[in-house]
Amino acid sequence: MSYKIPMEVAEIRLIYNNKVKAADRPQITSSEDAYWVLESNWSDQMGLLEEFNILLLDRSSRVLGMCLVSKGGVAGTVVDQKIVFGAAIKGRASSIILAHNHPSGNLKPSRADIELTEKFQKAGAILDILILDHLILSPEGGYYSFSDECRI
Repeated sequence: MSYKIPMEVAEIRLIYNNKVKAADRPQITSSEDAYWVLESNWSDQMGLLEEFNILLLDRSSRVLGMCLVSKGGVAGTVVDQKIVFGAAIKGRASSIILAHNHPSGNLKPSRADIELTEKFQKAGAILDILILDHLILSPEGGYYSFSDECRI
């Protein structure tokens, strides 16, 4: 019996292949800017399933990309910080905007939403990745911004 183990570490591959010039990428200067980028690129299941996406931003707050992190059921989804920050690091993001939808259309953040946001802020501070905002989107239009409500 061999007790030798492989020394290679498993890796999740996230490909960074930006074909868009920085000047051609949208710049986020408000929660409304973030909302329109998110809403325009969200899946067609906003009214059916809860999804969690992140916007990756460079130092000039220009969008590097949008990443679907989690897809759940009608009442929730599970978000793993390791996946979120792994994508942010691989994507060379200086800051991120968290976003998820409430299929019910209710824009009020749940206690879990608030706790998750606080948890991400603490982890982001350690990694020097700023959490600029957390948006909750409604399939009926509109959004809630943690930043606008001074919760970030």
